[in-house]
Amino acid sequence: MQNPNFSSGPCSKRPGWNLDALKDTPVGRSHRSALGKERIIKAINDTKKILNIPADYLVGIMPASDTGAFEAAMWSLLGPKPVTVLVWESFSDGWATDITKQLKLNPKVLKADYGKLPDLKFVDWTNDVVFVANGTTSGVKVPDWNWIPDNREGLSLCDATSATFAMEMDWSKLDVTTFSWQKCLGGEAAHGMLVLSPRAVARLESYDPPWPMPKIFRLKKSGKINRAIFDGDVINTVSMVCVEDYLDALKWAGEIGLSGLIKRSMANLRAVEDWVAKTDWVDFLAHDAQTRSNTSVCLIVTSAKVDKLPSEDKGKFLKSIASELSKKNIAHDINAYKDAPAGYRFWCGPTIEENDIKTALTELEKVYNEKIKNL
Repeated sequence: MQNPNFSSGPCSKRPGWNLDALKDTPVGRSHRSALGKERIIKAINDTKKILNIPADYLVGIMPASDTGAFEAAMWSLLGPKPVTVLVWESFSDGWATDITKQLKLNPKVLKADYGKLPDLKFVDWTNDVVFVANGTTSGVKVPDWNWIPDNREGLSLCDATSATFAMEMDWSKLDVTTFSWQKCLGGEAAHGMLVLSPRAVARLESYDPPWPMPKIFRLKKSGKINRAIFDGDVINTVSMVCVEDYLDALKWAGEIGLSGLIKRSMANLRAVEDWVAKTDWVDFLAHDAQTRSNTSVCLIVTSAKVDKLPSEDKGKFLKSIASELSKKNIAHDINAYKDAPAGYRFWCGPTIEENDIKTALTELEKVYNEKIKNL
C-alpha cells in the first residue's frame, strides 16, 4: 500500500509499523521502576550500538526533543571561548539568535542563503562552533567532516537531528551531537538525544555558566557531570509509550544496520535526482550535489510561467498542488518550510520506501501539468 507520509517531522514510521508494536508498553509504570529504567537504558545502549558511538562518549535522553537537547548543550557549555555560528537555514538561525539575545555572547555568524553553505574554510576553530549537520528546512548538508580539525581548540556543537541514522557521522569530529527520535527513525516526538565527547565532559566540569540554569538543562551535580542522566535516570518524566516506540524503531534499524539505513535514504534521493533530471520545471534548492541532503530534499519550481507570478500568488499556486496531492492521499505535508523559498520538501529518510517517493513524484508532475494549463 502506498505510504503518503512525507513530513519532515514527525517523519514517517518504519515500513510495516502499526499499533501492535506498542502492545507490550509498560503503561502506568514509573520510568524510575526497574522495568521502566531497563527500557530507557536499552534505548540508550541500542542507540550507541547502531550509530557506532565510541565507548567513552556519553549518551542521554533529554526533554523537549532535539531543541531541548541542543539548548541544554549551549546553555551548559558556551561562554569560556568565543563562539562562531554557521547559519544556512531557519534552525541554525534560531541557535544564532539564542546565543546572541539570550546568552548575550556576541557570536561571529557565518551566514549563507537557503540552498548554500558558508565557506567552511573560514571557520575559526579557536572558537566553539555551532552548526547543523543537515539543514532540515533548506535541504543542504555538510559535505563531509574533513573541515573540522582534530586539533581544534574549541568545541564542535552539532545539531544532527535530520542526519543521524541516515548519514555517516565522524564522532571524532563531534564534541556535542543532538538529535530526536522523530526524524530519521520515525519515532514519536518530544524526546531528544544528547551525545557528549570526553572534551565536552571536561568543559562541562571545568566551567560554571554565569546565567541561571533551568532544571531541564542542568547536566551537573555537585560540580561534576551528573552521570546518572546518561545511565537511564532522565531529568524529567519520559513517555514510556514513546520509549517503546523508539525501541521498536531501533530494532528495525538494527536489523538493517547503519549502512543499510544510509543506502535506503540515498536510494530515495537518487529517485528524486532522476526525476529532476528529466523534468524541466523543477530543480533542487541545493544546487551542489555534494551538499544536497538525502533526508530533507527541497525542490524549487523553475518554470518561467510560475516565476512571473507575484510572490504571494506563486506560493498559493504551489500550495494548491500540494493540497490536491494530500486530498488524494498521495503525498502529505510536502510544502516547503514557511521561511524557505516556495517549493516542495520531501522527507527521504530511511523509513521512506523508494517506490513511494517515485509514485508521489509521478503524481506531482500530473497535478502540476493539469494546473499549469489554467494558470
